[in-house]
Amino acid sequence: MNRFKMLLLMFVILITSIKCSDNDLEVNQSPPANLEVQNFIWKGLNLYYLWQGQVPNLADTRFKNQTELNIFLKDYPKPEVFFESLIYDRTNTDKWSWIVDDYIALEQSFQGITKNNGVEFGLVGMSNGVDVFGFVRYIIPGSDASSKNIKRGDIFWGVNGTQLTRSNYSGLLFGSAENYTLNLGTLSGGVLTQGSTTVSLTKTQIQENPVFITKSFDTGGKKIGYLMYNAFTRDFDKQLNNAILQLKTQGINELILDLRYNSGGSVSTAIYLSSMITGQFKGQLFTKEHWNAKIQEYFEKNDPTSLVSNFTDKMSDGTALNHLNLTKLYVITTSSSASASELVMNGLKPYITVKSVGKTTSGKYTASVTLYDSENFTRTGANPNHKWAMQPIVLQEKNKLGENSPTGFVPDVNLPEDYANMGILGDINEPLLAKTISYILTGSRYTDTSKIMEFPEVYHTKKEMPFGDNMYIQRNVPLIKILNQ
Repeated sequence: MNRFKMLLLMFVILITSIKCSDNDLEVNQSPPANLEVQNFIWKGLNLYYLWQGQVPNLADTRFKNQTELNIFLKDYPKPEVFFESLIYDRTNTDKWSWIVDDYIALEQSFQGITKNNGVEFGLVGMSNGVDVFGFVRYIIPGSDASSKNIKRGDIFWGVNGTQLTRSNYSGLLFGSAENYTLNLGTLSGGVLTQGSTTVSLTKTQIQENPVFITKSFDTGGKKIGYLMYNAFTRDFDKQLNNAILQLKTQGINELILDLRYNSGGSVSTAIYLSSMITGQFKGQLFTKEHWNAKIQEYFEKNDPTSLVSNFTDKMSDGTALNHLNLTKLYVITTSSSASASELVMNGLKPYITVKSVGKTTSGKYTASVTLYDSENFTRTGANPNHKWAMQPIVLQEKNKLGENSPTGFVPDVNLPEDYANMGILGDINEPLLAKTISYILTGSRYTDTSKIMEFPEVYHTKKEMPFGDNMYIQRNVPLIKILNQ
């Protein structure tokens, strides 16, 4: 069964065949109106949360009936606070599950639609441990910033004249204000100099095409393809497929996949991209899902094939994939390379040689799913009284060898971005691209990083997307009885 079709057959609703009793907690039992959201949160996490077994308040035997659950829920009038109370080890383990009060905005984010001024940037900490500064990664075409005097590599130290710090950057840069002014500066020898230049920016609703750069280089007797891909956005799968066709038509024999700013997205798109890069492994296992104990048991007994995702030669709508049939891949990575980006690397490693240049990746090996407040947790029939939805971590992905990398993938060539010399993306002299090409041609891993001043990363704009550095599956999930044996 194709895991990317709407798996209607997976909705084996065992609950309907079991008579309600005072000793049962059923998904469709109604709570008081003021506890509807909290009830939805508890029941959804109890069923699907990957770490359900490690959270005592989510245990199947925690409450004997709906009345007991309601008493517990009354202590949490704020849904977001209640949700957070049920997350397992937020600091070290589950750093990714989230909840939203507007699932319309969440759904739009999965399509690459956000309210954004178009400046994609990173924030890093200064030596005093308090202040931060920003560096522009790239400008989104068609955005407000694309018409302003700001570009990749620009440094900014403040907003509306206020110095950015670890405590205020969120409100200044990501608050409700649609307009703000960036205060620019310069960076030299690790020293930030505040300048007087400013850029006024306005946030508008835009849709970002993640297929950012596609080109090839004839150098050293090789035809090297280069694809900068900035998010695994399903709405642009066909554009991605066309980019691969362009590289294939150009006759490339090596590929550099630039995922340095790609924090993840759709699992299905990751499978498509990996299948496009190769093509010779159709039908072989790319990744396997591992859910919590009771959902895993359900799948293993009822539909074990749905846990497996194989390399494919077409999209879910039947569109044929273009293939490069490569046996080696070079990936540019940073600490912002996460989830679906890492899934591509992890899934391909058992089959082809995967080399990377840059910094160690994020270490995001899990996936989430959107849960709505409905009888079957899907969008259909969602409670009209609110727009809350959850995106909890529900599974971890493992490759053919049963492996993933919770600590991230360490690069073969260690080379951080130099904020004082970032270069032009897609230019053969851009530092990370230039080093990757050199690595392809010479095999040398040596890099002189002595003059590059590294700063600790604090934040980046991709994390502000509703799905952040997450990867997600888009399919229905089985509805099973909330057990209370």
